[in-house]
Amino acid sequence: MLVLPVDLVLMLAPVPFNADHWRGLTVMGLLTIALLASGGLYRSRLHLSILDEAPVILSRFLVAAALVAFVAALRHESFANFGSLLRAATVMVVLLLVGRGLTMWTIMMGRRRRIVGHATILVGSGPVAADLAEVLARYPQYGLRVVGFVDNPHRTGHAVRDLTHLGDLDDLTATMARAKADVLLIADPDITDSRFAGLLRQAMATTYDILVVPRMHQFQTQTARPDHVGAIPVMRIRPPRLSGWRWALKRSVDVVFSALALLALAPVLALCAVAVRIEGGPGVLFRQQRVGRHGKLFEVLKFRSMRPASEAESQTTWSVANDSRVGPVGRFLRRTSLDELPQLWNILRGDMTLVGPRPERPHFVEVFSAAHSHYSWRHRVPAGLTGLAQVSGLRGDTPISDRARFDNYYIENWSLWLDFKILLRTIREVMVAGGR
Repeated sequence: MLVLPVDLVLMLAPVPFNADHWRGLTVMGLLTIALLASGGLYRSRLHLSILDEAPVILSRFLVAAALVAFVAALRHESFANFGSLLRAATVMVVLLLVGRGLTMWTIMMGRRRRIVGHATILVGSGPVAADLAEVLARYPQYGLRVVGFVDNPHRTGHAVRDLTHLGDLDDLTATMARAKADVLLIADPDITDSRFAGLLRQAMATTYDILVVPRMHQFQTQTARPDHVGAIPVMRIRPPRLSGWRWALKRSVDVVFSALALLALAPVLALCAVAVRIEGGPGVLFRQQRVGRHGKLFEVLKFRSMRPASEAESQTTWSVANDSRVGPVGRFLRRTSLDELPQLWNILRGDMTLVGPRPERPHFVEVFSAAHSHYSWRHRVPAGLTGLAQVSGLRGDTPISDRARFDNYYIENWSLWLDFKILLRTIREVMVAGGR
């Protein structure tokens, strides 16, 4: 485990430079590590994000600091040079956050380059297993390398594409040993309870990691809460909270941010407009119908980056990379997302929100909804200037099913903190794109 020793070293790094407070800082650092461990922050995880962990880390650090201060007060210890103690504690938590973020980045780079990872066997060969195998192949940063699947012979007609059938469910332990796999990923929602229990007994008798895709996984969100009736566990599932004071606060942030951004970015908007006018002639803004919340149509605004042959073409033709009709200015605007800035007006009007699923044209909404049953669920919330799918790399020629899955995950797990994380990741993406 790389994270724990790095955290320990960084938390104790300020101690030698603070002779007056070395005891308090040492206890604070060790107590923070203990609280993080009790909260499960040193367990192996597939998804790594310092933004996900920052609130938990800060809250546990504050608890540790409060306990140290409380004990010091009980012992009537002097708080001389309190400013230096506060500075040292601030350095300590900043080092912890930065160090953990860099450690996570290192692990993810190792996973992407296949330097580290776990050989994984899928249980199942149906649609869920197929989707999972495709996602893991496309996103190696999760650290799972699928080497094959196991299922009963009569079901392998639905075999997962491009994966080897390693055996059936009865000789699972031997199959895992032959494949030198160390992770078992059960992705078969149709498996019977008795068969599922048998699989778990086989796997739990070994040292393999066991991952299970829950039945009805589409509804396993942050609003789901475990409970029990006697000794029988139940899951309380609530619909996502898309109203109330939190949603009103989201709208307030939209209004304030878009108004201030339009004022602050007025010179940038003017420069973009002049550049588009010089390159493409009259018609600086591009207007197009898009589908918003509850299927309501609205007119989205963008800086024109190319000229379609006709209005009908713009509504029904999918944009492709390296289109010959896109000039240098248009290409730069697209790469840096500056062509989207006029949508701040859409946000101010209430057509859109800062963070949400990106709006699509009516023609493609109809096509995608027919092909993907969960696509229309995206329209439960207003369309967004940026979204979880976009900051996760799902732009341009990427699978629509993946985009819809990320958009619906965002809706089911929406929070103000999630919006904040997506905005931070958007800023990073724009800055990286601008430097290319």
